[in-house]
Amino acid sequence: MKNLNVEKNNYSNLPSSEGFFGEYGGQFVPPQLKDALDEVAQAYEKAKNDPTFQAELKMLLADYVGRPSSLFFAKNLTEKCGGAKIYLKREDLNHTGAHKINHTLGQALLAKRMGKKKLLAETGAGQHGVALATAAALLGLECEIHMGAIDVKKQHQNVLRMLLLGAKVVTVESGGKCLKDAVDSAFGVYIKEYADTFFGIGSVVGPHPYPMMVRDFQSTIGKEAREQILKKENKLPNYLVACVGGGSNAMGLFHAFLDDDVKMIGVEPAGKSFKPGDHAATLTLGTPGTLHGMFTYLLQDDEGESLPVHSIASGLDYPGVGPQHSFLKDKERVEYVSANDKEALEAFQVLSKTEGIIPALESAHAVAHAIRLAGKLKKDEIIIVNLSGRGDKDVDYVGEILGIN
Repeated sequence: MKNLNVEKNNYSNLPSSEGFFGEYGGQFVPPQLKDALDEVAQAYEKAKNDPTFQAELKMLLADYVGRPSSLFFAKNLTEKCGGAKIYLKREDLNHTGAHKINHTLGQALLAKRMGKKKLLAETGAGQHGVALATAAALLGLECEIHMGAIDVKKQHQNVLRMLLLGAKVVTVESGGKCLKDAVDSAFGVYIKEYADTFFGIGSVVGPHPYPMMVRDFQSTIGKEAREQILKKENKLPNYLVACVGGGSNAMGLFHAFLDDDVKMIGVEPAGKSFKPGDHAATLTLGTPGTLHGMFTYLLQDDEGESLPVHSIASGLDYPGVGPQHSFLKDKERVEYVSANDKEALEAFQVLSKTEGIIPALESAHAVAHAIRLAGKLKKDEIIIVNLSGRGDKDVDYVGEILGIN
C-alpha cells in the first residue's frame, strides 16, 4: 500500500498543544477546572515519555488484559456475504469483555502516579464503568460511576459487576436518563472533588487532554491489527470498519492507519428513524458546537442545546462525538455512515449464528455495515471490523426484544 502524502504531518502531529484537531477540541470548561485539567495534561505528558510507566502498562495489557487480542478471519460470514474477506479484531476477548480496559488501566495508573484517591466516571452500556471499577480494584483506588436510569435498567448485569468490584454506582434520573446525562452528573461531582479525584472519561471526548490520552491508550488496537494483517495477508486491509458513539474503539483502530491508503468507515446509530430523539447519528446529521468541554459535532437545537438521542446500544446514545472524528470527517479522511436498530439487531444474530460469536450491540452496528459492504467488493479485498465488545451484557435485552424466553 502506498502512503497518503496529503497532510500526513497533520494526522501524525495532532492535537496541538492546546488540544485542537484543526478547529475541534480544546478546553471549554469553568475556570476552576482548567487547573485540574492542566495538571492531568502535564502528568500524562511525563508518563507518556516515562519508560517505567509504559513498561507497567504494557505488562498489565499483556498479563492482565490478555493482549494482543486476536485478529480472526470470519470465514463463515465471508462466505455468507460473498465478497471481501472479513476479519474481526477481537476486543471482545479482553478481560472485562471490551476495549474499554485498554484506557482505564492507563488512566488508573496515571491517577495513582498523581496521588489521586478516587476514580470518577460516566458510563453508558456499562462497559467503561466495569473496566474502570476493575482497574480501581486492581490498583487500590475508590471508584464512583454515574449511569443513566434507562441504561441501569437495560444493563443491569453490568451494574451488578460494578457493585461486586467495589464501585459506587449513581443512578442518574435527570434529563434523558442516558449517557449524556451521566456525563453531566459526573462532571458536577468532579467540579467539587477534583483535588483528590481523577475523572476517567470513557471515550475520546471531553476537554483536552482526554481525546488525545484515550486515543493513545486505545491505539494499541490499530498497532496490533496492522502487524497482524501484514503477517496473515502480506498486505494492508482495504477497509477498516468500527462503530462510533464517542468514538474510542474506532479511533483506536484507525489511528495506526491514518497515513496509509486504507479506507476507514465509522458507523453511527441511526436508531429508529432520523427524527430528532430517535437516533444518535452525530456526524451524519449534527453541526459543530460545544459540549462537555470540547468543540465538536453534536446534535443540537437552534439554541445550541443538545437534543435527546436514542440507540438500541446504550454505549452509542451520545449527542456528541470525539473532536478528532469531527476533524477527520471534515478532511474526508474517514467516511461516516449509519446503521439503524433493526440492522444492528439482525447483524447481532447473524454473527452469533454464523461464527458462534455474540457481539455487543454497539459492535453489531459495525458488523451490519461490513455485511452491506462485503458483497459489493472483490474477493481479494479485505475488511477489518473492530469487534469492540462481547454481547453477554445484551442477551437479556435482546431476548426480550425477540421474545426469546
